[in-house]
Amino acid sequence: MENNAKLIESLLESAAEYGKTSIELMKLKTLDKSSDFVSSFIPHSVTGILLAAFVLFFNLGLAFWLGEIFGKIFLGFFVVAAFYGMAALILHFFMHKWLKGKVNDFIIKQVLK
Repeated sequence: MENNAKLIESLLESAAEYGKTSIELMKLKTLDKSSDFVSSFIPHSVTGILLAAFVLFFNLGLAFWLGEIFGKIFLGFFVVAAFYGMAALILHFFMHKWLKGKVNDFIIKQVLK
């Protein structure tokens, strides 16, 4: 009987250690994923900001240039806006499901990595 009690006590200690180890492993995995996310987010956001500034100034220059060609500056802005409106409509109606699938696949791949 005493042997069974020691066996059960040893089994409970092993289960407690396993639980502590599992929790520690989960903490380390969470830390790894969050540090990976933050370390990739910052360079991507800096690149995104620089790209947005480039696109903004390129579009302003294009709008002013087209405005000079058409004789009125505001017409250049209308042409650039119409281009982006058409691109948005095409993206929404023809590529929405495809783009959504690609984004979902990327997020799942990053989480399971």
